[in-house]
Amino acid sequence: MGNCFSDDAVGRSAAGATPFSQNNTSNTAVDCFLLSRGYRGLYSQIELSFSASNLRDRDVFSQSDPMVVIYTKGRDGKLEELDRTEVIQNSLNPKWIHKLKITYQFEVVQTLVFFVYDVDTQYQNLGVKMLKLDEQQYLGEATCVLSEIVTQSERSLTLDLVYREESTSSTHTHHRGKFTVHAEECVSSKTTTEMILRCSDLEHKDLFSRIDPFLVISKTVESKSSIPVCKTEVIKNDLNPTWKPVFLNMQQVGSKDSPLIIECYNFNNNGKHELIGKVQKSLVELEKLSFSGEGENLFLLPSAGHDYHIKVLKSQLFVDKFSESVQQTFLDYIAGGYEMNFMVAVDFTASNGNPRLPDSLHFIDPSGRPNSYQRAIIEVGEVLQFYDSDKRFPAWGFGARPIDGPVSHCFNLNGSSHYCEVEGTQGILMAYTSALHNVSLAGPTLFGPVVNNAALIASQSLASGGRKYFVLLIITDGVVTDLQETKDALVKASDLPLSILIVGVGGADFKEMEVLDADKGERLESTTGRVASRDIVQFVPFRDVQGGGISVVQELLAEIPHQFLTYIRSRDVQPNS
Repeated sequence: MGNCFSDDAVGRSAAGATPFSQNNTSNTAVDCFLLSRGYRGLYSQIELSFSASNLRDRDVFSQSDPMVVIYTKGRDGKLEELDRTEVIQNSLNPKWIHKLKITYQFEVVQTLVFFVYDVDTQYQNLGVKMLKLDEQQYLGEATCVLSEIVTQSERSLTLDLVYREESTSSTHTHHRGKFTVHAEECVSSKTTTEMILRCSDLEHKDLFSRIDPFLVISKTVESKSSIPVCKTEVIKNDLNPTWKPVFLNMQQVGSKDSPLIIECYNFNNNGKHELIGKVQKSLVELEKLSFSGEGENLFLLPSAGHDYHIKVLKSQLFVDKFSESVQQTFLDYIAGGYEMNFMVAVDFTASNGNPRLPDSLHFIDPSGRPNSYQRAIIEVGEVLQFYDSDKRFPAWGFGARPIDGPVSHCFNLNGSSHYCEVEGTQGILMAYTSALHNVSLAGPTLFGPVVNNAALIASQSLASGGRKYFVLLIITDGVVTDLQETKDALVKASDLPLSILIVGVGGADFKEMEVLDADKGERLESTTGRVASRDIVQFVPFRDVQGGGISVVQELLAEIPHQFLTYIRSRDVQPNS
């Protein structure tokens, strides 16, 4: 994936930097600021190649002349054509040369559909884009999700080529050969530039207040606007800061000659960070600065309504280190045998309302329309299921009273007293519906027991040498009651292969949830004063995303690859070859 990190364990692992210091504000403190300016999570450019075997022969005097048409399928089922391969003449076992480049996004279910056609000889002088598909002979089709391909050990997936009867009244299908898709991650996704950046003599308007500087590195786009691609940590009260290494993915930047804008800000807790100054340099120019040891003066553009002279500051930017390397990516670890294991915990407290009444958050609509709990389970589960080989998911409930029992703050959703796992996302949904008939909603809302249970599973896997990373989804309608106990559990869990996604449903005030998600402040601290080694919590109110185009899945899951790499690289773990 596109790698750009600073401050946390990723940077320390790659450059041998010192452990996290409590004097430094978390790298994630400026995430919301960056998101507002267009920053997005990690992504990777994938190149797909295609082959087939034992195709149906539709030609009388020769073999078929096959071509592939590639589509993406939306959530509404509509197909959108992406590309076409060349035509291979006289072959029932073609290997097409033309490759499809596609951007892989972890947080999105990217469904691909492949149609294979036998191109009639009379049309083969036309460009493939000009061919009318209804004039070609249909040989069959195959479909898969991009995640299915990249999780294979060899990144190759072989599918049955299915021939569907042309009659719309027929549901019969026939297997007409095999279709293979192979994925390669583009080199630009792996080529990484490491830099150690330093500023000197930072100027500040208010001599009596402190300065807490951080850097934002952005690339310019055709519209002359800029999109952030990297950030540093915040260093407190320092006019001559040296930041921990930043890692710029070449794919994010575009090329070494592409102009980059490096802005230095003074951090402000209210999110209104003050621009101290900026420089504009390409990677080529930054490399020259590093070689020469010279600094580049920061500047400020004139404000609207003022003169047009650029103000050059005495403050300077230095590049103390500049190096390039090829790094292992998220997809390298996934193809190398690492799995993402999904776990879920559902809030059964009484504040959800009587499940039998339509105004309850737990109401099961007879029409089949999913409630907020069901939607969150489906949308997260449908992404993560492709990264879990056995698809057996631990599922718990909390805040309810099982039949003839006391209130439980972590009970097995399937009703078993011996095991907590269910089969797939549908298994979670079935266990959830069954639990609504077998427990009495109670309270209070406690997260600690559930987090500790998830942490125990992750700890046991780690101790046994498992190559697994766990993702716990907590769906809740209310404010957590055991806030400090939850913080203690999260701080302890931050050393484990575990990320926690919290979805808030309903209309409650979720401000305390935002405290658990360290995106807007300091890292969590336990009652003993221990600070979390990394941020493992992402929180989103379901109401903020359910009505718009941005999915709760994308909001929550986009940071998972980053958190995974932070954990993996801090322990110098290498993917299996």
